[in-house]
Amino acid sequence: MDGDIGDFLRSRRARIQPEDVGLPSHGRRRVPGLRREEVAQLAGVSVDYYIRLEQGRGPGSPSRTKSGGVSDAVLDAIARVLRLDDTEHAYLRTVARPRRGKKDRTPAPGVRPGVQVLLDGMDRMPAFVLGPRMDVLAWNTLADALSGFSRMPPAVRNIPRQVFLDPASRDLYPDWAEVAAQAVANLRVTSGRGDDPELSALVAELSLRSEDFRRLWADHEVKECAYGVKRVRHLVAGLLTLPYETLAVPGELDRTIVVYTPEPGSETAERLALLGSWATTGPAGPTGP
Repeated sequence: MDGDIGDFLRSRRARIQPEDVGLPSHGRRRVPGLRREEVAQLAGVSVDYYIRLEQGRGPGSPSRTKSGGVSDAVLDAIARVLRLDDTEHAYLRTVARPRRGKKDRTPAPGVRPGVQVLLDGMDRMPAFVLGPRMDVLAWNTLADALSGFSRMPPAVRNIPRQVFLDPASRDLYPDWAEVAAQAVANLRVTSGRGDDPELSALVAELSLRSEDFRRLWADHEVKECAYGVKRVRHLVAGLLTLPYETLAVPGELDRTIVVYTPEPGSETAERLALLGSWATTGPAGPTGP
């Protein structure tokens, strides 16, 4: 995705005030945050080098014939100056060294039989598998009762599409703004892992059809949704408070298992147990992931 490194670095510079790093503010500034010259000074690189890096013309970029790449030491210094967290730091390293040529990142449909057995064994917890673009690839019975995955067309079985393009999602998620921001930040992590035409197409589609997505994508927030809490308003079970954990699928490309882990004995756990029993007699969804 062309321009990612420049837009990302500019957005991170804007977060840091000169006084935060011991520099005088010199009064009113035309733009918020640090200037490129100040980042270069604090990182110990030349201004020209940093400008070329921010413009995507650093060593190893596709626009240059020179071989090699930006050193870890330089990227570590810039990350320190811009106060990047671990996820942002890893993202910077990846977008600063774009992969040459295209690589097919499209996973095979479905999951290994053993992974499905694992999902099915979690009969008291909704669990499902996400692909690299947050497509839902597999699920267990309780996740289907909660979200109605089996009744969705495959193209719709995608969390960002559901969040930004389905008007019902704002009623489904009481904390819609937080859910939307998390989805975009997680997509940013994936976008930094290399060329992915299908992800580029998804981003283009969502940017065209959703003003909220365009705004959040332009913020360049980068964060993996490794764990947290999501509230869902289910049509049958009511308001559910769902802590979640994500687990990597060994040997699978960018796939994760998402498991909702309500506190045993909690109201949400009891409602999920009822929902699971209802699932054997009739449909209880869909509501959303």
